[in-house]
Amino acid sequence: MTPTFGLIIIGDEIMSGKRADKHMPKVIELMSARGLNLAWSEYVGDSPERITQTLTRALASADVVFSCGGIGATPDDHTRQCAAKALGVPLLLHPEAKRLIQERIQDTAKEQGLPYEPDRPDNLHRLNMGVFPTGARIIPNPYNKIPGFSCTGPGGGAVHFVPGFPVMAWPMIESVLDGQYRAHFQRDAHLEKSVIIFGAMEATLTPLMESIEAAHPGVKVFSLPSVDHPQWGRHIELGVKGVPQAAEQAYGDLREGLKAFPLEYGPEMVR
Repeated sequence: MTPTFGLIIIGDEIMSGKRADKHMPKVIELMSARGLNLAWSEYVGDSPERITQTLTRALASADVVFSCGGIGATPDDHTRQCAAKALGVPLLLHPEAKRLIQERIQDTAKEQGLPYEPDRPDNLHRLNMGVFPTGARIIPNPYNKIPGFSCTGPGGGAVHFVPGFPVMAWPMIESVLDGQYRAHFQRDAHLEKSVIIFGAMEATLTPLMESIEAAHPGVKVFSLPSVDHPQWGRHIELGVKGVPQAAEQAYGDLREGLKAFPLEYGPEMVR
């Protein structure tokens, strides 16, 4: 069965509004391109207690979860430690992470025309970015070689930890999806079809929506109202989504049911 996918975004900068989250729309885009859906997302500030609680729930589930942010080695980065606490295992310098980080340090020194000094205090501190919960697996980072990591939880699911920087996080998430979940891709196996409606109230349309869902198991009926759309003004986008054949049948029944209402229509949309 296709797993349930979730997303955790960690950082005070998101909660305070200093930075706007870009991860959720991008993850939705990456998953949609593969016929997958994001089922839930959660934002968490830099509170170790809250991060641990959030990760404990995620790891206890059967979900596949991406966690963005907080895996660095500064005092406000708590994700690695919280993941270990949620799993009840010690932190350990991952040997492959150590090699990759030292390789990055060496590359940087060469670029700057400086000698490679692996035992210099700041370079030793950088190795903390490779200290992961025992048993973690590496996620390669094509941007600067500093890896992320994956952990399997007692619920059978997995949490994949990547940096907060989009330029690093997004290619890493793509590599995890393509490398580990390709068997669940469902390209062209999902259809969303809708129509723009003017002059309707959601409450009036609700009984019709409920009857369509009852008659077509597995198809979802949705209603997206808008009061200030720049093109269509006040309107409702009413539609269905599901497996193509079932969604087509449900949409036909929806349009037939709408004939009972005195409505004006805008364009149809297919996604």
